[in-house]
Amino acid sequence: MQSPQSVVTTTLGCRNKPDMAENRIEVLVGGLVLAVAVGFVAYAGKITGFRSASAGYELTASFRSLEGVTVGTDVRLAGVKVGSVSDIHLDPETYRAKTVLTIDGSVKVPDDSAVIISSEGLLGGNFVEVMPGGSPFFYEAGAEVEDTQGAVSLVSLLLKFVTGDKTE
Repeated sequence: MQSPQSVVTTTLGCRNKPDMAENRIEVLVGGLVLAVAVGFVAYAGKITGFRSASAGYELTASFRSLEGVTVGTDVRLAGVKVGSVSDIHLDPETYRAKTVLTIDGSVKVPDDSAVIISSEGLLGGNFVEVMPGGSPFFYEAGAEVEDTQGAVSLVSLLLKFVTGDKTE
């Protein structure tokens, strides 16, 4: 016959305390999983170009069309990423897309530069391209770029080609 204490232990499913070797293995495996997770987050941040907002300065630009550009879109100069689009909103007075570009603090943009929406190719996405001017003076933080060119719609270009429309 079993003692009352052994019956309670058996019915509750209790077991003896694990030995120290099992605890060490669990701690090592948990530490390894945590290290892999931290490494993954660091790698993902590096690949996506994640930077703090204080790493640069902001310029604003106004576009007629921002087709294919969203917050986070690359800003490139000579094909090199120098920033990203940090805000987009519609100006209710002019019906133009106001865009805030965050530029890397180490990159100085001449104050006669143009900002255009470019395409990576027929199937690629759009990005914001800075076409530097030759001025010896540079944009200050918060300045507005006046010389802009919006996105060109490939569908409308193909439609003009097909229909033979020669109007600009």
